Amino acid sequence: MPQYLVPQESAEFEAFRDGKRIDPLTYSSAYTDDLKRLQGEGKSKGRVHIVNRPLSEYLRFEFSRYYAPHVAAGEEIRILDVTERDNPLSGVRDFWMFDRSKVVLMHYEDDGTQISRELYEGDPAPFVEYQRIAVAESVPFLEYVSE
Repeated sequence: MPQYLVPQESAEFEAFRDGKRIDPLTYSSAYTDDLKRLQGEGKSKGRVHIVNRPLSEYLRFEFSRYYAPHVAAGEEIRILDVTERDNPLSGVRDFWMFDRSKVVLMHYEDDGTQISRELYEGDPAPFVEYQRIAVAESVPFLEYVSE
């Protein structure tokens, strides 16, 4: 998904457009505090984002505003760039997976507006495999942005 349009971030997106940036090493929020707590408990949280270049303005915002400080706080973010290759997860919809046992499917309008989430009631095994493929085929966020 090239963008996730949610009203609560519109002011921050406009600030980004105006050239304002946060310091990912000093930024703090309830989310980054939770990431640090989880890491202290020996737990982890991660994601893989599938992208195409050139990165949209929204993705550049997302990388700067969310991914950089989240990685600094301990989230394992990976990027799977499919610009010059086949997408190994073509047709797989956006999902969250919790403890490899619960899956939530994400639903969006064509423009990226998130409209709903749905608890998947089926066998999570295919999603465990999707996660394995996503991790194997991606690179860590900091490696991707340093290229």
